[in-house]
Amino acid sequence: QVQVVESGGGLAQPGGSLRLSCAASGILVSFSAMAWYRQAPGRQRELVASITSGGSITYADSVKGRFTISRDMRTFYLHMSSLKEEDTAVYYCKAGLGANWGQGTQVTVSS
Repeated sequence: QVQVVESGGGLAQPGGSLRLSCAASGILVSFSAMAWYRQAPGRQRELVASITSGGSITYADSVKGRFTISRDMRTFYLHMSSLKEEDTAVYYCKAGLGANWGQGTQVTVSS
């Protein structure tokens, strides 16, 4: 059974940085498809960034040049910089190809 736990969210100022972590058990993160999604109030959940099992990476246009992803054997990361107020959302990690979601971590960008 795959379990996913996100952490690292919080309050940041515009222009600031945060690093989100996604700890996954029951799956080898470094060899699995992984993705970060986010959902802002009143909006649909959207893909932020993803990586295939082979290492191909995709970023949403809205975060290109500001966000990067990385991973090791058990943890998947989202490195966020140059944060904007519109990045405010609950961020979710998805592990593997199934519906393996974490509970989400809140990111709020505000001055």
